[in-house]
Amino acid sequence: MHVLQRVDILHDVGESLNAEIDRGQIEGGFVQGMGWLTCEELRWSEQGRLLTDAPSTYKIPSVGEVPKDFRVRLFHRELPRTTDVIFGSKAVGEPPLCLGLSVREALRDAVAAFGPDSRHVRFRYSATPEAIFTAIRALAG
Repeated sequence: MHVLQRVDILHDVGESLNAEIDRGQIEGGFVQGMGWLTCEELRWSEQGRLLTDAPSTYKIPSVGEVPKDFRVRLFHRELPRTTDVIFGSKAVGEPPLCLGLSVREALRDAVAAFGPDSRHVRFRYSATPEAIFTAIRALAG
């Protein structure tokens, strides 16, 4: 099992309507994305149907997977008032989901350090503990 020591996120929220809700949405989106790319194993049927399509069929992140030091800052800037968006606000929950890729890539780099010349390591899908173990064994020969 890996331990995520620290995460720093600076997120452009436009003009925040509620900073605490925004921080919670950013943290939740990040943890969801991290879980998707480090806990969930994608399994497919021979017909191409996703078999791991519900929380009962895959592991979801728990409090143990949350970064030990989780820093979220909101990037504030004054925006001209417009009728296109409410008070110049922006989406905050969905974009951090993509940041989970940074955890997967950091794990890939850490596994590569086990091999000679820091070879490129590929995870088929998610960097689950099993996938990490398999990749390290493959590098060790």
